Amino acid sequence: MTVRRLASPIVLCAVALGCKTASKPDNASPATAASVRDPASPPIDCPLRKQHVDAANMRPFEDVQKYIAFLERADRAAWQRPDAVVAALGLAGTETVVDLGAGSGYFTFAIARALPQGKVIAVDVEPEMIRHVHHKAMTEGFKNVHATFGEADDPSVPADADVVFMCDVLHHMADRPAWMGKLASEMKPGAKFVVVEFKEGDLPEGPPKAAKIARAEIVALATGTGLQLVDEKADLLAYQTFLVFRKRP
Repeated sequence: MTVRRLASPIVLCAVALGCKTASKPDNASPATAASVRDPASPPIDCPLRKQHVDAANMRPFEDVQKYIAFLERADRAAWQRPDAVVAALGLAGTETVVDLGAGSGYFTFAIARALPQGKVIAVDVEPEMIRHVHHKAMTEGFKNVHATFGEADDPSVPADADVVFMCDVLHHMADRPAWMGKLASEMKPGAKFVVVEFKEGDLPEGPPKAAKIARAEIVALATGTGLQLVDEKADLLAYQTFLVFRKRP
């Protein structure tokens, strides 16, 4: 396989979206160039460029596409039940939801459809995933989806977030108590934290047993920061727990 060096974030977003930049005559002034720009094709507000992410070390596009295909494979829906999970969030349609560790946006876009007057902020530490989510939101008309590059040691939850959603991400955190403490401190009073994680034991899907995080540990981590367990959908998912915590007002 030939490995292609990826372009800078702003060029990459433009290429991915099939956008054309207006050509400028050699003798054209900046004012003239601006006046001939097509108003129907405004500059792309690339989240990677905005956050000064260096694209030099991004993975080859072909490898990323394979990973996205794995995350969004058709058979996953049978046990992941994305529509049922979104319904279980009990959204009114006006909330701001943060999808932490959004990946390819598997849940991001399902949640967005349930928020006609709200928005979803997709956060991931992989710039390739942010590029993909931003691309899909732009090309498929999801005006209520915003992609943001995150840091592994800081959830960086926006102050207006009503719901923080995480699916199969918490077990990846290196320092879980510190991370959970930051999450709780950043959440506004009354906000909900919804966590989905694979159950313990040998299961047809999910990470190895050694990588899993027990339900009791999840509860201890969250309640240890002052969050309150307010709901659990024990029978919703065959292979995963579904826990809902709330930050006390």
